[in-house]
Amino acid sequence: MKYEANSPEGYISQLPEDRQEAMERLRTTIKGNLPEGFEETIAYGMIGYVVPHRIYPSGYHANPKEPLPFMSIASQKNFIALYHMGIYGSPAILAWFQEEYPKHVTTKLDMGKGCIRFKKIASIPYDLIAELCRKITVEDYLKKYVFEVGKMSKK
Repeated sequence: MKYEANSPEGYISQLPEDRQEAMERLRTTIKGNLPEGFEETIAYGMIGYVVPHRIYPSGYHANPKEPLPFMSIASQKNFIALYHMGIYGSPAILAWFQEEYPKHVTTKLDMGKGCIRFKKIASIPYDLIAELCRKITVEDYLKKYVFEVGKMSKK
């Protein structure tokens, strides 16, 4: 579902009550564990965590006016979603996450390339998400991003 909001607080205030609590806890978990340099914003109709232009002036290659996206959370119709570019871009972090997930949650992992879907709100593994947040620094993410964009431009 798409919510029109100008701030993370505005986004969360529009959600059903049970989703508000889970999204606020997820937001607090992310903010408390993301390495320094990432910035919280509203991006693409979701609560986003980005590398701001003050750190990476080039912005997102698909739209340089936008800061470089890293992570987002959203309340969708049937689930809460966590989008994480580090999982998408790092086979080692993906493998780590897939191995760790069953140690924290009894339900099967439901994910796409970089999207993790939580259909049961009570099963969101906040501790695991906190650990995932600490896995990639802004510097590490930028190195990988610049390398991958460079490969794309050579094609």
